[in-house]
Amino acid sequence: MPHAYPILLDVSRRLVVIVGGGAVAARKAGGLIAAGAGRVRCIAPEFPTEPPQGVERIIEEYAARHLQDAGLVFAATDRNDVNDAVVRDARERGILVNRADADDAEPGDFVTPAKFERGAVIVTVSAGSAALAAAIRDHVAENLDERFVRMADAMRELRPMVRGSALPRDRRARVFRDLACDDALNVLEAGGTDALRNWLMERYPELKHA
Repeated sequence: MPHAYPILLDVSRRLVVIVGGGAVAARKAGGLIAAGAGRVRCIAPEFPTEPPQGVERIIEEYAARHLQDAGLVFAATDRNDVNDAVVRDARERGILVNRADADDAEPGDFVTPAKFERGAVIVTVSAGSAALAAAIRDHVAENLDERFVRMADAMRELRPMVRGSALPRDRRARVFRDLACDDALNVLEAGGTDALRNWLMERYPELKHA
């Protein structure tokens, strides 16, 4: 893929259509369900690999009508001609499509990078090779400072408090920068979220009224 713009996509309100019934399709479906997808539909004439619970199965040969109302599409069959058709049909409808088998003639619009999650931290890696991306991901995972994970978890509580305060935007930005510094990480590690909240309010008294 010559051009790539990285994003994290909310799939909770989209119908995701996966064309394929094998292990690759089931793995894609499982990842989507884990990411919060509310509607996942798999299209295949047969399902040698059972998709995860909660996935709708349509036991039919693929047709363009199966993309009706889709917000995201995955071409995950073992047939090039079917994957070609899925990519073309999705693009004609303006739907982003991923192609599981790389193909220079009919490539998809996006790839799913190597990923690991720890608490509220999500790290994704793309490196031009799936094996290299996985190796980099594993290296980052092994060396990740656990204080960052604890801070990311604490942000679920602190971020709404800061954003809901009367602080002007530039001061809110400064609060978030302070929360990313070593002092804040060390306070959280030593005393937990309550200690961090007190530390923050000493620096920004306006937050006491948030």
